[in-house]
Amino acid sequence: MMKSSVKKFICEWVPFSTDTEVYTQETFEELVGDEFEAMVFADEDHDIPSYIWTTNYVCRIKRSTRMINDISIEKIPRNPACS
Repeated sequence: MMKSSVKKFICEWVPFSTDTEVYTQETFEELVGDEFEAMVFADEDHDIPSYIWTTNYVCRIKRSTRMINDISIEKIPRNPACS
């Protein structure tokens, strides 16, 4: 049976950081080339969002912790064109 959980969408930017970078709304928008709309955190214990919605993308934030705490961002088109 598939479990469903509803996460709380946050419509105001919440700054977050890794060991190497501080992400403000301005730096994130410049990085992805799109405007912020909302974010969601996996749970209250996480300080880095799991997903960030922009005007044209859903950005999946992947954590990586080898030597340092860092992230990668996967941009997924919100309205893909299907033919």
